[in-house]
Amino acid sequence: MSNITLGALAQELNAELQGDPGHVISGLGTLQNAQSHQLSFLANPRYRPMLASTQAGAVLMRPQDRGDYTGPALFLANPYVAFATLSHRFDRTPTLPTGIHASAVIAESAEIPASACIGALAVIGEGVVIGEGSVIEAGAVVHDRVRIGTNCRLRSRVVIYHDCILGDRVNIHAGTVIGGDGFGFANERGVWRKIAQIGRVVIGNDVDIGANTTIDRGALEDTEIHNGVIIDNQVQIAHNVVIGAHTAIAACCGISGSTRIGRHCILAGGVGIVGHIEICDGVQITGMTMITKSISEPGSYSSGTAFDSTDNWKKMAVRLRRIDELAQRVKALEKS
Repeated sequence: MSNITLGALAQELNAELQGDPGHVISGLGTLQNAQSHQLSFLANPRYRPMLASTQAGAVLMRPQDRGDYTGPALFLANPYVAFATLSHRFDRTPTLPTGIHASAVIAESAEIPASACIGALAVIGEGVVIGEGSVIEAGAVVHDRVRIGTNCRLRSRVVIYHDCILGDRVNIHAGTVIGGDGFGFANERGVWRKIAQIGRVVIGNDVDIGANTTIDRGALEDTEIHNGVIIDNQVQIAHNVVIGAHTAIAACCGISGSTRIGRHCILAGGVGIVGHIEICDGVQITGMTMITKSISEPGSYSSGTAFDSTDNWKKMAVRLRRIDELAQRVKALEKS
């Protein structure tokens, strides 16, 4: 945790200060609950009424949202990005010591620099190369011939299967599995024959992957996660999928095999995408949407029905079943 004055913050952020430059900030908080030693932010104008009652030591906000607010504030163009930047100053994630824990199992051919940290009971396979400053936490398993870039962090119980590649500054949270077999089987007279998955998973730089997510290795070619992609918890990405740079994927999405998703896309929670389609750059898909064909134009896409009371929803479901019948009747009337 780090203390800093509002004056120093204003200088660091190149912001206009309203208030006492000597006031000390030692944490962050919401507009509703922040105390006088904490910094908050206003990024959505809908929350502006909370300014009247906030106890925050200062509020990050845009100049155009100032209005008649006379409390302590730092005015700048993008308060949410400033808040994201400052959050690292107050981050309490433990810093682990460099070196290899005595209980870790390390193959003789693994290359581990002195600046890396290998936690208790971690397993590092043959031919693994780990970059400077990377952290492999307790119980993580890195299989043979994996290459991990600089300043990566694999949280506890992460598993990286053989031959996968991670770029620099990749952060993977607990329980995630990278490079497990894709769901590839051939059917022979009712019996499933497994297809060996001989591709890899290749992850670019500055990728963040949440807890208990699974990214399958390619069947023949690689599954690719490009630079700057962020992936939430409990996401399933199947074999040979390609995710374009700086795309964001929220929790519980499922992406079927050989689908290609462009750059700067956003998939909200619970989205399902069928296999072997392409989604262009700049697409936003709302929560619980099912995508069944390729998308070639940027924009926002949705499917499904919104919630209602159970009684109304049941009535709507009955009417939906009759749509084809009603369409045929309308068609017949138009012909008559």
